[in-house]
Amino acid sequence: MNKKTLGFIIAVLLIGSMVVIMVKSNLDKPKPIDEFLIGADFSALDDEPGLEKGSVPPDFELSTMSGDVVKLSDLKGKKVILNFWASWCGPCKAEMPHMQKYYKKYKDTDNVEIIAVNLTTEERRGLKGVEEFIKLYGLTFPIPLDKEGTVIDDYRIIPIPTTFMIGTDGKISQKIVGPMDEKALRSLVKNLD
Repeated sequence: MNKKTLGFIIAVLLIGSMVVIMVKSNLDKPKPIDEFLIGADFSALDDEPGLEKGSVPPDFELSTMSGDVVKLSDLKGKKVILNFWASWCGPCKAEMPHMQKYYKKYKDTDNVEIIAVNLTTEERRGLKGVEEFIKLYGLTFPIPLDKEGTVIDDYRIIPIPTTFMIGTDGKISQKIVGPMDEKALRSLVKNLD
């Protein structure tokens, strides 16, 4: 092998390594929310029974990482932001800081609870990835784990994040597909009864 060929191979390896490092570092950073809002469907409601506007959503009982039990029907009388997410999801990473900021500021004044169901069966790094995500974003709202995948099936969740806005009467007001920022959350909650 001559020096020219060896130099070419080394250059290709160096460039390839730099590309891998840049891609990996970009995947780990939360993206600005605007990057994901383009083309997001903010008003789509399923026409399937049980998930349309005015329906009582399927009840569930799931445990959080700390062992607390969250039962959706126990929250009747409160406004509920029912969010579905996974730790590897870029739009979820963009949305979660906004959800936490909203929750910290308005949980009591808006009579609202955020229930962020983790799609545990879809996690690539298992519970360790979920735990690291919660810690990274300082999340303080309940995060039940859908370890069996039954809730994702009941709610027919395909794109994530997907969020259901549920009024104090326990009925679905709206379904949002895609990430939201703090301003959108506040506006949607104010429109809930």
